[in-house]
Amino acid sequence: MKIIVLGGDGFCGWPTALHLSQAGHEIIIVDNLSRRNIDNELECSSLTPIQPMGTRLRVWQEVTGKSIRFIKLDIAKEYVELRDLLAAEKPDAVVHFAEQRAAPYSMKSPRHKTYTVDNNLNATHNLLCAIVENDQDIHVVHLGTMGVYGYSTGPKIPEGYLQIKVVSDGKEYPHTILHPAYPGSIYHMTKTQDALFFQFYNKNDGVRVTDLHQGVVWGTNTAETLLDERLVNRFDYDGDYGTVLNRFLMQAAVGYPLTVYGTGGQTRAFIHIRDTVRCIELALENPPAAGDPVHIFNQVTETHRVRDLANLVSGMTDVPVQNISNPRNEADENDLVVENEKFLSLGLNPTTLSEGLMEEVTEIAKKYADRCDESVILPRSMWTQAKLSVVDEDVSEADAG
Repeated sequence: MKIIVLGGDGFCGWPTALHLSQAGHEIIIVDNLSRRNIDNELECSSLTPIQPMGTRLRVWQEVTGKSIRFIKLDIAKEYVELRDLLAAEKPDAVVHFAEQRAAPYSMKSPRHKTYTVDNNLNATHNLLCAIVENDQDIHVVHLGTMGVYGYSTGPKIPEGYLQIKVVSDGKEYPHTILHPAYPGSIYHMTKTQDALFFQFYNKNDGVRVTDLHQGVVWGTNTAETLLDERLVNRFDYDGDYGTVLNRFLMQAAVGYPLTVYGTGGQTRAFIHIRDTVRCIELALENPPAAGDPVHIFNQVTETHRVRDLANLVSGMTDVPVQNISNPRNEADENDLVVENEKFLSLGLNPTTLSEGLMEEVTEIAKKYADRCDESVILPRSMWTQAKLSVVDEDVSEADAG
């Protein structure tokens, strides 16, 4: 297939582009390089050194003989250019990662909230609108989030749809509806709106869409990014972009107390980056047929409570756990049960949590420990006006001790 990967310079987009290229697909990366600009804004770089895009693509061709094209384009602002690109390239599929992906970043300030809304919603709508204007049959694979469901305790979360009955005037009316959205941040809210865009353009114009509700990604490298150090994937560890397990493993590597928000009783769904790229491939290989409703997959492999992960990492490394007040406005404790049968039925062999894989991530963190800026580890984005405080003792004192 010819596949355009929107946001192909990012944490999930880059390894996905390489994986699909290695599998024999023709890949075009479209990115505005905004994630690199956010590094400059936050004054915090990836723990792993990220090469310029030109270097990344040149090295990929050197080590594999395969070519990936790159087009710098802001799809949220440059609609005509996006429309014309789709018309000229005639891709079979578009993988859509081109959204600001961090909940904490989306909650930093009014400016960050409006940026996230403008970027994410315009990017998604421009893509769908351009496909329809060009009258093209393009399969859109979108990376969504489990966060659209919220994180409250309840029944098992289905893959997208609920079968319900509405009782009115003594009669029952069966309906199939999207699972109710309960977003916990501006970022998650944009993903819920994405789902409505997909439903409308699917119903009204027949656009074929697969929406992947992904869990928290951990791990750093895939088989492809390991081929050369200059292909290494991002490793974000800061309070805005660092995903929780990667953050714990990095903190353990540099001897920094593992920062658990609140009680640590939040249960989250997880997936290794290796499975992320495999799930995208499976979704591309199994597109919706013409006339099908939007395909919705829960892209997760397991669930864990945050404090259990912290205790596991602490037991492996002897680095203590440090509870701090939760910057997020969420329940202290929740359970989470998630259906994920669709990917399993398509042949996904899940990469589950293991000490070996965690040690692999820790070794990467140790290798680049000199690049770590400990001042950016604590959360700097607050869901409310409450100030951050430490539950047990001051983090700086714990670190010094």
